[in-house]
Amino acid sequence: MADPASDALAQKRWMAITVLRLVGVLMVVAGILAVNGAIALPVEAGYVLIALGVLDTFLVPQFLARRWRSPKGE
Repeated sequence: MADPASDALAQKRWMAITVLRLVGVLMVVAGILAVNGAIALPVEAGYVLIALGVLDTFLVPQFLARRWRSPKGE
């Protein structure tokens, strides 16, 4: 059976990755709203939010998953 401490750590890491993805999606939505003029932000800020949101949704979770991956043989 797995160690309860390692299970708790894995659960926290999974939650962190999930929250990062959700925040990234929300950034993309906010950027789209800014570009369309639905919220009071400059259009340039909307494009920056879209770009950062895409990075936050796709690249950051993969980076963290690789960093947190268990060594081979465990």
